[in-house]
This record gives sequence, structure tokens and C-alpha cells, in this order.
Amino acid sequence: MAEAEPDRRLRLGMVGGGRGAFIGDAHRIAARLDNRYTLVAGALSSDPQVALASGAELGLAPDRIYTGFRAMAQAEATRADGIDVVSVVTPNHLHQPVCQAFLEAGIDVICDKPLATSHEAARALVETAEEFGCLLGVTYTYTGYPMVREARALVEAGELGEIRLVQAEFALGWLATPVEREGGSKQAEWRTDPERAGLSFAVADLGTHCFHLAEFVARQRAERVAADLHTFVSGRLLEDNAHLMLAYDGGARGTIWASMVAAGENVGLRLRVYGTRGHIAWAQERPDELRLAIGGEAARVLVRGGPGLSEAARQATRIVAGLPEGYYEAFANLYRDYADLIAARRALTTPDPLRLWAPTGAEGARGLAFVEAALASHRAGGEWTVIA
Repeated sequence: MAEAEPDRRLRLGMVGGGRGAFIGDAHRIAARLDNRYTLVAGALSSDPQVALASGAELGLAPDRIYTGFRAMAQAEATRADGIDVVSVVTPNHLHQPVCQAFLEAGIDVICDKPLATSHEAARALVETAEEFGCLLGVTYTYTGYPMVREARALVEAGELGEIRLVQAEFALGWLATPVEREGGSKQAEWRTDPERAGLSFAVADLGTHCFHLAEFVARQRAERVAADLHTFVSGRLLEDNAHLMLAYDGGARGTIWASMVAAGENVGLRLRVYGTRGHIAWAQERPDELRLAIGGEAARVLVRGGPGLSEAARQATRIVAGLPEGYYEAFANLYRDYADLIAARRALTTPDPLRLWAPTGAEGARGLAFVEAALASHRAGGEWTVIA
């Protein structure tokens, strides 16, 4: 791996994310917002022609457009100007081998979730990152929103009292019909294919976001899960709806509803956390707002950018209140956090503690442990199952 100059932009590579890939664009936009990264190399598709064309469209030098991720990892690790960090935005089944190749080359990794398709594989990646001294980030995007960070700060400050109830839901309707068999949607095709998505659909794709978001804000770890999974679309090979109950180590109880078949929903991500003194409520449809209700007081709506918010929310805020922020900015907050963590490691300094809120490989592995426990619970008729 190339030597790093502390003040220059990080040289970024990307695996996956070629033509027509929404999540690849999201990662590239996020990396550009704070001017901390420059995209210089990529293996952007498993199809060599698409990889070459996509790299050319993004302005990559011809000798840094690769048709295979292993060749990219090997070549970039030996260049004097090689990449510092790689974004992995492939279908799920490729996350583990791609991350492994770059970590073993000594290159930091930012991986889209889920980190792998099994808990065992995810844990192996965490161990590899530790062995080679690399950052391994996992983009649970929604923890980058300023008002989600405000919610966590309120919980940590004890404003809600002792946490009792945690409710999260992520409801989409775009797969209420068999879109994957109608053609025209590569996203639908691979996400519903066990060979490429893994053993779960709704829980792994949506439920893991809820699981991480709930633990991130409530500051308790889920110990057990009881799951009811269902496939509503005939012929679909993986579950498209999930209802889950959770028991947390601090005594709280929780629920998660994750659905791909909630007809009419767009991206219905919502979180509610109730304590002994009051509760907070956040919905992605109105991400700049956080409802705070304390017993005996009038409920308030806290607004991103407004006065009196925590340092965590302030640092995650990019523009003044009244001008909306959203998904790309939340993504960019994670990329900024990772850039600061890499810079601090290289400078042998202590990073801002708030940068440590960015999700890591360990949290990605927890997400896979949750998925496997939910699947085991469902097979056992909904029995309470320990999350390893």
C-alpha cells in the first residue's frame, strides 16, 4: 500500500457500482461531499465490458480500470500511488471475498451492508482487519443522520430515563409483486436470489438496518430474538416479510417489522424509543425532525440545525435549518468519520470520540449474528433464540 501524506485526499477505489448501480452512485457522491477522497481505480462490474465502460465514464485512467477485484487488490497494493481505501458495493455474496482480498493487501475497506452472508464469514473479516491493521467500515447509513445522532445523545444523557421499549420498522412496497420475474430490475433479481443475496431477504436487507439503528440509539445490546418470517409472493425463494421480538441486555423489549411487500410504502423507516421519563420518535420521511415527549411536559419537535442540540448532531449537520438534508448527507457523514479515523491512525493521534460512532466490521458481524438467530428462531416455530 502507498505511503500516506496526512493532508492529501485519500485515494479511493471501488469494487462494484458500475453502470445503473444506485448504491455505487450513493457511495461516490458521499465520498465527494467533504473533498476527502478521490476515486482513482475500480473493478466496477463482473462483466468485463461493463467494467471497462463504467471506468471510462468515471474518468479513471485506463491502467486503473480492472476487470477483476483480485487483480485490482494486488496491483494497487504495489503501486507507489496505490489506493488507500476501497468501497465494496457488489451484491452480497461477493462482499466477503472482495473485502478479504483488499484487507490482506493492507488496504482499508468501507463495505456496504451486510458485511457477508454468514456470521462466521463476517467474524473472519473482522479478524483479518485486526491482523493487518486495517479499518473495516460497514455503511449502516441511517446512523449518519444528525437527528438520529441527537436521539442517541439524548439517551446517553439520560433524558428519557431507563429505556424500556424500542420499536423499529422498515417497510417498502416495491416487491409486493414478483418484480424479479418481470425483468428490468437487476436489484430485484439478485436480492431475491439465495445464491447472491444469502439465506435471508427482508431480515438481512432491511431488518439489519433496524437492528443496528435500535442498538445505536437505545444503547442496549439485543440478546435474544423471536421471529415470524413469511413469504407472501408465490414462488419467491426468500422471506419478504418479518416480524421480530427482541430482548435487550438492559431489560428493554423491542420489536422490528421489516417488509418488502408493504404495498404503497416507499422507504418507511421509523424508530421509537421509550424510557421511564419519555420517548423519542424519528422517521426517515422527515429526517430533520425528532419528536421528544417527556412526561408532564408538552411534546417538542427538535429540528436539525436548531439551537440547543448536542455536539453529535451539530457535527453531523451540514446546512442551516430549513434547507433539507437527507440520504446522501448521512452517507457522507460516515465517509467523513472513516476518513478521520484513517487520518488519526496514520498520524498516531486520538480521533474525535464522535468519529467512533461510525459502524465497524464488528457491528456488521453482529448484524449477521442477528440474521442467523432470526432464521433459527423461525425454523423452531418462533422460539426465543440467543444472538451469538
